[in-house]
Amino acid sequence: MTVAQRLKHGYQKHWYAYAMIAPVAVVLGVLVVYPLVYGLYLTLTDANSLNTARTIGVNHIDAAYKFIGLDNYQDILFGPTAYDRFWSHFIWTIVWTALCVALHYSIGLGLALLLNQKLRGRTAYRLLLIIPWAVPTFVTVFGWRIMLSDGGVINTFLDTLHLPSPAWLEDTFWQRFAAIMVNTWCGVPFMMVSLLGGLQSIDASLYEAAEMDGASPWQRFRYVTLPGLRSVSSTVVLLGIIWTFNQFAVIFLLFGNTSAPDAQILVTWAYYLGFGQQPRDFAQSASYGMLLLAILIVFTSFYRRWLNRNDQQLAI
Repeated sequence: MTVAQRLKHGYQKHWYAYAMIAPVAVVLGVLVVYPLVYGLYLTLTDANSLNTARTIGVNHIDAAYKFIGLDNYQDILFGPTAYDRFWSHFIWTIVWTALCVALHYSIGLGLALLLNQKLRGRTAYRLLLIIPWAVPTFVTVFGWRIMLSDGGVINTFLDTLHLPSPAWLEDTFWQRFAAIMVNTWCGVPFMMVSLLGGLQSIDASLYEAAEMDGASPWQRFRYVTLPGLRSVSSTVVLLGIIWTFNQFAVIFLLFGNTSAPDAQILVTWAYYLGFGQQPRDFAQSASYGMLLLAILIVFTSFYRRWLNRNDQQLAI
């Protein structure tokens, strides 16, 4: 049977499945595949707001950008301003992601362990702790921005205690500290809820057996709780890394696209290049997007391999 015949036979046999997935394929093609391919094409050009096609009044100006190959990547990674424009933001993005995810997981796990106990009013505590996740991000971040301003409630409280009041939104160190603090506030509830679900799926008889064997609370946590949370933890940590690495809303809403240049992570810096300056550098911005995608693909590949290797070692 030829390839064409096999395709025809498969279509005749599974036409209903193809009909069901066709709308999804069209939507993904329009919203994901086309922008991705077009963005990749822009990275190979010198497109900006001055040489792209545009209409001014009744006059239409044709595109004048040209193909330059991999020059954008060369300039971003190895150009004379590579450190200031890419590597410094890349290093800060790695530090930002590592600290935020570590705080998300550790605080979320602690709260999940607490809420997994038989406490009076446990349901009310769960509802209160999930509020930061339920509130829209822009409301949360704007609220924090008001509290962190010079005359905000946080600095006012510090002043009453005769403590130094940091320039949360002006000084580079405190800008980064504030960004991590706000993102931790927004991200902990998701981690807490996910880990709480994992804790409730662990067989209680394992804890009973460990207690009968004389295991201490720390030993029960290390040898029962953590292994029982392994599958949940690996998934939520991976999701947390991807989300935090691409966390646009917190940085942008907290500082805007012009202030705090040293607190910008790669995704907000890419936005600044494409939409926050004049002329808008569409090619460089798209190149940053492709680099971000490549970094996450490589990391996810190595992360999954590392997890599979550990799973195989535990199975032996």
